[in-house]
Amino acid sequence: MKNILCVVGTRPEAIKMAPVILELRKQPWANVRVLATAQHRQMLDQVLSFFDIQPDIDLNIMRPNQALTELTARLLLELDAVLKAEKPDVVLVQGDTTTVMTVALACFYHRIPIGHVEAGLRTWDMQNPFPEEANRVIAGKLARWHFAPTEGSRQNLLKDGIADSDIIVTGNTVVDALLATAQRDLDLGITLPADKRMVLVTSHRRENFGAPFRNICRALQTLAQNNPDVQFLYPVHPNPNVKDVAYEYLAHIPNVTLCEPLDYAPFVAAMKRAYLILTDSGGVQEEAPALGKPVLVLREETERPEAVEEGVVKLVGSDYDRIVAEAQRLLDDEAAYKAMARGVSPYGDGHASERIGRLLQEQLL
Repeated sequence: MKNILCVVGTRPEAIKMAPVILELRKQPWANVRVLATAQHRQMLDQVLSFFDIQPDIDLNIMRPNQALTELTARLLLELDAVLKAEKPDVVLVQGDTTTVMTVALACFYHRIPIGHVEAGLRTWDMQNPFPEEANRVIAGKLARWHFAPTEGSRQNLLKDGIADSDIIVTGNTVVDALLATAQRDLDLGITLPADKRMVLVTSHRRENFGAPFRNICRALQTLAQNNPDVQFLYPVHPNPNVKDVAYEYLAHIPNVTLCEPLDYAPFVAAMKRAYLILTDSGGVQEEAPALGKPVLVLREETERPEAVEEGVVKLVGSDYDRIVAEAQRLLDDEAAYKAMARGVSPYGDGHASERIGRLLQEQLL
């Protein structure tokens, strides 16, 4: 038996790690333990509950409006004690959060090998997205196995000096989770006009705080006012840098529905219901194309260029004019819409977790 510690800190990590945890739990050679740092609390808990995963260790690290330096310092100290007690043979992390970077560093200090799920995403700009680009670069330098979602990610890792023998292209586990979830009978839990097309919005990234996010909200305000026959649904992140501004610009508009962040299953239901999605989320860029939904990305750069190259995702940044023009074009031009709504997913076939499990079995036994 090999002791495998799977670490999750945020909602996206939980969504993308859940299929890996469930796959490894089927294996007779793997003793799987789950560590929740709870960098996010409520949003993490609801995803783990949905996938019927109970953490074996919970650090409950979240504090309101926590600073990155404080979060990193507290995580390092807590992880030191956990790794001494658990003595895992392998630690698996997913993505590019502060949890991932800190776990990679702590494991390096303890000489414990790391498997990095969703390895190799790069913008080559340390400030964008912040702090995720730095987090994944650091984790990548310290990881033993690099589970790359695409060939493009593999090439990024090679460019970064990672040995080809340490990289395996698996596809993205988010597609595993999405395809399994989308088959269920899902309830959005919010009543929306049945006769209106729906535009789904998510925006909460740190690099958009301030003037960029105000531009995004102004653009949404204009789009909603110019399209009364379209319903806009925006689950608003609780961070006051997001929530206060979103409500200032959008709360008074009749065809804008602002709500609390949706649990994972209702959010998948919202994506299935959506006509168009505007987002700065990395995960949504991966999920929506698999559901045939056009995506306008509210960022200047993306570490997920495959969908842009495929023509099913388009970058519009936080520029007011670009957001309004591109969204309006997709609402008005059926040919332009169909060109993006092709149901093409460059991020996998739903079997990424099985490939990760097979590689670990080959390497560890």
